[in-house]
Amino acid sequence: MLAFDRPWLLALLLCAVIPFVVRMLRSSGHPRLETTPRDPLSLSVDWGLKLTGAAAIVALVLGLAGLHRPGGTLERTGQGAHLVLLIDRSASMDNTFANRRPDGEEESKAAAARRLLLDFLETRLQDRIAVAAFSTSPMLFLPMTNRREAMRGAVSGIAEPGLSQTDVGRGLAMAFSLFEEESGTASRALLLVSDGAGVIAPDVQEFLRAEAARKASNLYWLYLRSEGSKGIFEPPAPNEIDSPQLRPERHLHLFLQRLGVPYRAFEAENPEAVAEAIEEIGTLERRPLIYRERLPRRDLDALAYGAAALFLAVLSFARLIERPLAAKVPRPLVAGPGGRR
Repeated sequence: MLAFDRPWLLALLLCAVIPFVVRMLRSSGHPRLETTPRDPLSLSVDWGLKLTGAAAIVALVLGLAGLHRPGGTLERTGQGAHLVLLIDRSASMDNTFANRRPDGEEESKAAAARRLLLDFLETRLQDRIAVAAFSTSPMLFLPMTNRREAMRGAVSGIAEPGLSQTDVGRGLAMAFSLFEEESGTASRALLLVSDGAGVIAPDVQEFLRAEAARKASNLYWLYLRSEGSKGIFEPPAPNEIDSPQLRPERHLHLFLQRLGVPYRAFEAENPEAVAEAIEEIGTLERRPLIYRERLPRRDLDALAYGAAALFLAVLSFARLIERPLAAKVPRPLVAGPGGRR
């Protein structure tokens, strides 16, 4: 579909008839050209030059009118999901899985998560993905989109130094809010990547239950377990106090189990386990989906001006090589006095 910025200039297209009513080549002084034999090659060249002149005028008018292809949306089908990546950016993510500062040989949990999630994005070419993070407060990195460069930029941002706190409750609330109300047949999934948890306030818990019921998404927790910390599947020992303050990760796991949505937790103690968990999540979240791709506006006026320049160059060359058709007729010999010529 084509459109114009200044459609009123299209009235100038009437000027395209000028080459057919005005001679483009020099007039000939040869008398009675009608009496010469018909020359098909000359007629073809003549009509070709007229059409070239008309095409040059049309191209110029289209360029002046602002010819362009307007943007819009294109509906496509594929295999994938609507994913929200919720990433922990607390200070503990800057440590390695051995719970120490990176020394050059080991990468931090944040760096490992960034590297593996970037690889994950390369396999999810038809997904719509949003990215959020949390530490002291939730942070929106990227709303739901299918723009690959934006996704890579948002995931790359998780390598920045983290803060001290872990407000996972409000982070989950932001993550649920990023799901679009209308997602058609697409699967919805929320992937939480964190090495810890915190106590979620009762009012936030109620809000999360309502959001989970309304958005109906699958929920995954990729728990990056540090060396020496207790696992989320590990039950408390006899006589051990089991409270959200002492075992926040375990109680977050229990809360997510009761949230009313399909939920699965993965516990990873090294980058290899993280890669396996992400691969399995990617396998689970592949369903037919219909999505709309936004098409940007494409200006075509430069193309029209280029075509006009080409047509004008052809006309200029024809004018340059034109040869006059007027023949030099020898002057008749006139008899002088005495009958001499």
